[in-house]
Amino acid sequence: MSQFRTLAVALAILFGLQAMPALAQSEQSGDPTYQIESPPAFSMIADLLIARPLLIAATAVGAVVFVVALPFAAAGGGIGDMGKALVVDPGQAAFARCLGCTGVGYNKRE
Repeated sequence: MSQFRTLAVALAILFGLQAMPALAQSEQSGDPTYQIESPPAFSMIADLLIARPLLIAATAVGAVVFVVALPFAAAGGGIGDMGKALVVDPGQAAFARCLGCTGVGYNKRE
């Protein structure tokens, strides 16, 4: 790809991402359960490029650690707590929240 095309694509992406906050304005309802977070574009980008891959890796590593430590947790009776801390919590943070949102849940503010 030529340098001109690379620069054109980079500028198109940059200007497109700058317009995202204007497009992501939320419509607020009277019910606080259904209020939608509208995170800024930079938090969406950081979430997509940094946080999500790290959380997916943490979920995978947590699953491996869970399987390895399972006999010890079974002896102590803490399987549920260990599974929640190592697998469920990072999995929810990676897959059950909107892009750039801080709370877990689809379009819900907690």
